[in-house]
Amino acid sequence: MSDATSTTSVDLSAPAFAAHEGGKLEVRATKPLRDKDDLSLLYTPGVADVCLGIAADPQLSHVYTARKNTVAVVSDGTAVLGLGDIGPLAAMPVMEGKAVLFKHFAGVDAIPICLESGSVDDLVEAVVRMAPSFGGVNLEDISAPRCFDIERKLKERLDIPVFHDDQHGTAIVALAAMINACRVTGRELSDLKVVVGGAGAAGVAVTELLMLAGLRDVVVCDSRGIISADRADLVEHKQRLARTTNPRGLTGKMGVALQGADVYLGLSGGTVPEEEVATMADGCFIFAMANPTPEVHPDIAHKYASIVATGRSDYPNQINNVLAFPGIFRGALDAGGVQITEEMKLAAAQAIADLVEEPRPDLIVPPVFQEGVAEAVAAAVAAHAG
Repeated sequence: MSDATSTTSVDLSAPAFAAHEGGKLEVRATKPLRDKDDLSLLYTPGVADVCLGIAADPQLSHVYTARKNTVAVVSDGTAVLGLGDIGPLAAMPVMEGKAVLFKHFAGVDAIPICLESGSVDDLVEAVVRMAPSFGGVNLEDISAPRCFDIERKLKERLDIPVFHDDQHGTAIVALAAMINACRVTGRELSDLKVVVGGAGAAGVAVTELLMLAGLRDVVVCDSRGIISADRADLVEHKQRLARTTNPRGLTGKMGVALQGADVYLGLSGGTVPEEEVATMADGCFIFAMANPTPEVHPDIAHKYASIVATGRSDYPNQINNVLAFPGIFRGALDAGGVQITEEMKLAAAQAIADLVEEPRPDLIVPPVFQEGVAEAVAAAVAAHAG
């Protein structure tokens, strides 16, 4: 771990440290413990009856324990925010914060689990062994491409919802924003030429969900340029993108793809030169979602785009995962702890979009604190739990 993480380079007087002192979570009992009669019911000897009942019928664990409403927020600290691989201890404040959001927005109890990084199989095995304590697993801040295999293997081995929020939460909210951007401008998703900047966890998931929703022309770019079939340097998930995207067969740097493009979705960090932004189609959409520094500064984006979105809370149209993941898990848990499907993600995106009754250029997604968001998403998810 680099010296940059030591306290000698950190201002401990900054307001954020006071807000996090002692952590952001605590454990509270849901049943009163007033006397020995309560003790005999909540613990020994009464608890033995419940244990034997669950041993005879494991499904009773969803009724007589907190498992049904408890999600593990799991990270190995290898891709935390925009900070990179800072390790499990340094990831804990983010995972605690995620748990606070789960509880506040959807009434879901969440426990942060920060693991030492290891192989894909090591991490999968660790989560599988912990799974009997939880009703769902939210993967968080795990580096690509490992995150793809970890999620896939966990979904194969577990019968509870598994959801990598960095991928799918971002994709759901981005799709909701695209739906309303099209409403505002009278366009169809299927007619747009879209450039996705970034082929990591979020870039892959956003691309796949948009295509599932009807997008036909999407070009994905990584740090070396356009992902195309002629490149010999592509890892597995980028090879898949090369087979399913870039229908016009473009090659070269991202600037080539941006010429005449209707939409830019930034999911990589870095900076897009203004001269390349200027080559996009008239009335384009720019969703520059890197946080805290968007790939295209909003002031520049507004010079060329009809609709601008960022990942920041101090500009309109914040693409914030909190609009999605609390309701996603609330709906999946309420439906009996079912796996989260592509249909549920599409339904969640539509539900979020529909919460904006009259979309306009500076309001294409609901504000984070708008009443009823998690409830609407949960209902949409549960409705597709066939």
